[in-house]
Amino acid sequence: MKRTAGKLADGREIIYYDDSPDAPPRQAVDTRDLPRTQPLSEVRRDPLTAEWVGIAAHRQTRTYKPPADLCPLCPSTPGKPTEIPESGYDVVVFENRFPSFAPTVPDLPPTVDGMPMVARAPGLGRCEVVCFTSDHNSSFGELSADRVRTVVDVWAERTAALAEVPGVEQVFPFENRGEEIGVTLHHPHGQIYGYPFVTPKTERMLSVAGKYLEEHGRPLLGDILAAERAAEVRVVAESGHWTAFVPAAARWPVEVHVVPHRQVPDLPALTDAERDDFARLYLEVLHRLDGLYQRPLPYIAAWHQAPVRTGRDLAWLHLEVFSVLRTADKLKYLAGSESGMGVWVNDVTPEQIAERLRASAR
Repeated sequence: MKRTAGKLADGREIIYYDDSPDAPPRQAVDTRDLPRTQPLSEVRRDPLTAEWVGIAAHRQTRTYKPPADLCPLCPSTPGKPTEIPESGYDVVVFENRFPSFAPTVPDLPPTVDGMPMVARAPGLGRCEVVCFTSDHNSSFGELSADRVRTVVDVWAERTAALAEVPGVEQVFPFENRGEEIGVTLHHPHGQIYGYPFVTPKTERMLSVAGKYLEEHGRPLLGDILAAERAAEVRVVAESGHWTAFVPAAARWPVEVHVVPHRQVPDLPALTDAERDDFARLYLEVLHRLDGLYQRPLPYIAAWHQAPVRTGRDLAWLHLEVFSVLRTADKLKYLAGSESGMGVWVNDVTPEQIAERLRASAR
């Protein structure tokens, strides 16, 4: 993989990652007249749950569902400069123009309106966009295994880089796909968030993992993985280093966890063999997901990895892929029980979904 870093017209960083070290140089200049922006990100702590909430009102003006010929993630063409100055690319990463969190944000009072129970702080962090291919009409599942391997290396490198950003406590690579998920740019891409706090879900999982380790002397996800592989009924696909299965208490109508057989805290800790193996297995999983309803499945792919400074001995890296599509033309809405009380009700059993995914092909 070849890495080339540069700057966009407003000073944001852009990095090209080429599959081959012999790729041509990346020297194109961003010709746009872009003003430097000042993100107004902040975080406020909900006094009833003690969870941090990000507030980024400047994101209201971000690009929303542009026509394909004006896609900002496609390569630049004469007369149509985009976020990527080059005329083509393999994988590219750049700082989000409308970030939820940013390295430089205004200072704020420590509380909201003087209320001591509502803490407030600048939304320090970093948000990056990861474009997987220059082909606007492609998808992650249509990438080659070699390209997926490049993306894995990029995720790992950017995880390590964002972990060094002042204020960042957790790094979260993810992909949103499909309008049903809320995607506003259809070009194949994902994002990486560097949060200024440990996310509520990660805090909860680490707490549960810690209690299990104390009681049983073994890592929780390791025991789950062993049990799922032994039972086989929810396993969708497996390889030498990874297993993909529908969790026994799946919340979503389609949900698959892709778990390495070895406990590692994060993406940078994966070996070359584990990265190669993931690329092949994940493509199989995505093909099965698209074959479920014989249509491109809208999904969120979310990497769970250890925070920067806490819980690194408890965390077990894994990828969670889930969809809101409960039939070919019906969505799972987060209504009263899910949104109001956080109690999930699934309309299909995990065993049924696993069986259908094993049988699916597209």
